[in-house]
Amino acid sequence: MPVDFLTDEQARRYGRYNADPTPAQLARYFYLDDGDRREIVVRRGDYNRLGYSIQLCTVRFLGTFLPKPTAVPSVVISYLAKQLGIAAPSCLARYRERAETHHGHATEIQRRHGYRDFHQQPEHFRLVRWLYTRAWVSAEPPIALFDLTTARLVKQKILLPGVTTLTRLVASVRDRAAARLWRILAELPSPLQRGRLLSLLQPAGDSNRYSLLDRLRRAPTRISAAGMLDALDRVSEFRALGVEDLDLTRVPPGRLRSLARYAALSKAQAIQRMPDERQIAALLAFARAYESIAQDDAVDLLHQFIGAKLLRAEHTGERERLRSLRDLDASALRLREIGLIVLDPLHADAELRTAIFARIPREQLEKDLATIATLSRENNDNYYEHLSNHYGQVRRFLPRLLKEIRFEGNRASQPVLEALEFLSRYEESSKAALRDAPRGVLTRPWRQLVEQPDGSLDRKFYTFCVLERLHDGLHRRDIFLTPSERWADPRAKLLQGRAWEAARPSVCRTLGRQLSADQEIQALAQQLDEAYRHTAAILPCHPDVRIEQLNGKDRLSLTPLDKLDEPLSLVKLREQVESLLPRVDLPDAILEIHALTGFADEFTHISEGRGRVGDLALSICAVLVAEACNIGLEPLVRPEVPALTSARLAWVQQNYIRAETLIRANARLVKAQSDIPLTREWGGGEVASADGLRFVVPVRTLHAGYNSKYFHVERGVTYYNFTSNQFSGFHGIVIPGTLHDSPYVLDGLLEHQTELQPRQLMTDSAGYSDIIFGLFWLLGFQFSPRLAELGETRFWRIDPKANYGALNGLARHRVKTVLIAQHWDDFLRVAGSLKMGTVRASELIRSLQRGGRASSLGRAIGELGRIPKTLHLLNFIADPNYRRHILNQLNRGEGRGRISRKVFHGQRGELRQRYREGQEDQLGALGLVVNALILWTTRYMDAALNHLRATGAEVRKEDLARLSPLSHKHFNMLGRYHFAVPEEVLRGELRPLRDSNDADEELLIA
Repeated sequence: MPVDFLTDEQARRYGRYNADPTPAQLARYFYLDDGDRREIVVRRGDYNRLGYSIQLCTVRFLGTFLPKPTAVPSVVISYLAKQLGIAAPSCLARYRERAETHHGHATEIQRRHGYRDFHQQPEHFRLVRWLYTRAWVSAEPPIALFDLTTARLVKQKILLPGVTTLTRLVASVRDRAAARLWRILAELPSPLQRGRLLSLLQPAGDSNRYSLLDRLRRAPTRISAAGMLDALDRVSEFRALGVEDLDLTRVPPGRLRSLARYAALSKAQAIQRMPDERQIAALLAFARAYESIAQDDAVDLLHQFIGAKLLRAEHTGERERLRSLRDLDASALRLREIGLIVLDPLHADAELRTAIFARIPREQLEKDLATIATLSRENNDNYYEHLSNHYGQVRRFLPRLLKEIRFEGNRASQPVLEALEFLSRYEESSKAALRDAPRGVLTRPWRQLVEQPDGSLDRKFYTFCVLERLHDGLHRRDIFLTPSERWADPRAKLLQGRAWEAARPSVCRTLGRQLSADQEIQALAQQLDEAYRHTAAILPCHPDVRIEQLNGKDRLSLTPLDKLDEPLSLVKLREQVESLLPRVDLPDAILEIHALTGFADEFTHISEGRGRVGDLALSICAVLVAEACNIGLEPLVRPEVPALTSARLAWVQQNYIRAETLIRANARLVKAQSDIPLTREWGGGEVASADGLRFVVPVRTLHAGYNSKYFHVERGVTYYNFTSNQFSGFHGIVIPGTLHDSPYVLDGLLEHQTELQPRQLMTDSAGYSDIIFGLFWLLGFQFSPRLAELGETRFWRIDPKANYGALNGLARHRVKTVLIAQHWDDFLRVAGSLKMGTVRASELIRSLQRGGRASSLGRAIGELGRIPKTLHLLNFIADPNYRRHILNQLNRGEGRGRISRKVFHGQRGELRQRYREGQEDQLGALGLVVNALILWTTRYMDAALNHLRATGAEVRKEDLARLSPLSHKHFNMLGRYHFAVPEEVLRGELRPLRDSNDADEELLIA
């Protein structure tokens, strides 16, 4: 790999002071203890004492001695001079003139404090071994390894070498790890398998434009029987490569995924130009990784196909029911007349039949009873009978599905798996009789349709019954696939056996939990009791909280918060600040933020080398604007600017914009936002909120869903955003539109890669469940949803005999602490697995909830969650400031959403990406650009406030906390029209025609 993976700016900042140390850094690295003072005091002259202390603290902080020892920030000089009692730090000028003294002091500090040279053994060997292990196990980019190595050297007291020495070491070690990876993978396939892998690079079918590799890496998009066949064909083609059984246990999964991703994003021609060993390795990694992905895509499509048919059957049944209501009403009214006759005491019992038939003829009554029997439905009726119209479509792909996809499941799913196995045999053999089909899969609604009066089974309805139960089992992860990324069994990813026994003590220490449940339950009981008594005591002082009687039960009523008054000083300050903000075009603001933070440097080529092109940052910023504004590349193209040509932008979009680079760049923006003084008035990043942005997806795709509340008759996705109290967005998740938000609320806290450490999360009621409360508490987080309706909310208690006064009627339900104690070790195992990242929170929560029917572990976690939920409810009703705090944070998240809508204005604000990765990348670019705009606004607001202070204007501290950087009036989102015509065109010449190769390139990318 290239050794120049550092940018010029990154190389310049290596081993140097790049900004003033923070107060925390000054306290950690620049505080002089008694030993330091004894060492310094023997130096002659203030300038020697100050210079020696600067070198001592510099090597602690940077890990190296500076060529010019006094080239340090003034804050460092002042901080050390104050500790040494030096009244005139300007004496340091004399120290600058004594080079021999500098060298002597550095040598003495190195000897006294145990600093070692970079090439000193055995430390150098240990460093290389550690770096090689890290490079082999992980797929971290070279800049990340460079930073980790630098941090390790500082920690181990090894003096930093020159930047070129360290970059060459990182590059050479990564090259050795990569060569080993290619060699291991290339040696595994047999000659026959190698030939099959190389066939991926050949043209697919009659077309010479696209290879088989190009075709196989494209996921299906049509939710139809034909789409299912295409998806199953794709799975079959991957398995035909015959590499499924190769043993890859020697290869770290992260390295395999990274190489597979590189192969999937590279052109077939680029892979053909690779050396033979690397070519086979890349193709093998692609084949193994994408075989699992292809299977996941097929099951994605199946899940949506079955769901769509069930929904269509329900809609068809409801429409027919609406059309038949007139007949049903007429029959019901006639039966009402019969009821009135029966209830009339003037009619003797013996005369009832005569009186009824006199009013309604017997034939009419028989017709009415038949009409009611036909048209009336049970409450849980799902109109399954209308599925028979879709049986022909299912028959097209069902045999292939049962042959290609190998479903697995837990004990609860065994009836479904047995039915699938029977259908597979039934499709393959004419000897299998349908009457022998396992009937354990039949539920009561299905039994009425499947079982015929003569004891036989209806083939159509039995098939649909099995598919509907399969759909439900997949959703709850009772049925899963192996191997799989999206449909795997989340319970299998929990820490188990020896791994859990070894991790248990450290998990308990990290989470601050006890190994035994007794102490935890006792502490929770005391906390809950105190909260009840405190709330009951202050309840009469809060007229906005009322306990009312409804159907003999206490019901809580809460008056909504009034709008908070704004003092004139705040209104005036806001107007003054906004009037000082410059007007700027969106692209200019993005470039300015890059100049401030260097965030575009985090975008590396997919090959992990440094792009050898000029003005790369300009190209990256242009592509980010195109993605975030949803306008495509064309409006950004400037043929006369090399960094903005069509080919350059398409190349950058394909090779640089991806999830990991977006995440790293966003982390820089979040850190820069935290460093602004004004930001600290808003919060320290310990509080966050989660809210969803809904986007219609009008193109054909698997990764969108119906939701009439948000998308009407269209399909769409939710971009679930996590916003800190510093207004920065630190994580985002793309969710198909039909899924609930609640399983994803923990993902943002556990998976984000920024320096923020949020401990409290606010959501709307959509993110609420007892299981969520339980998991938040186990992990040490506080869950604070805004509850719109409290009337039917349950309050829970532990002590059944405690008297909570006016709250006794609400606290009717008791927590089953026995259930919590029985599952305590499982709780710790779940929390430890989530904390260590062995399982995703959203996958686990979905399996625990089981579509509304919680598992035993889910019920136990929900039982635990009722305690922190009740604590939240009591605080919610007792403390208006707590409610205001939640409301303010949610408003910050919603404000970010409004800016996102303004930015994402192109193509009617619709998301038109077909594939999951494209959706995640585009919405990730949107979140990044919005963060950049908020950072730009915050920075200029801070400068405006400094200007106002300097001019004598009143700036009250309490007003600063209520300012917001969510204004966007100063940004021009739509661009400008430049009325400029090239000179040659004015002379009558034609503009250059477009390059047809550029058009083909754009088509390929789309």
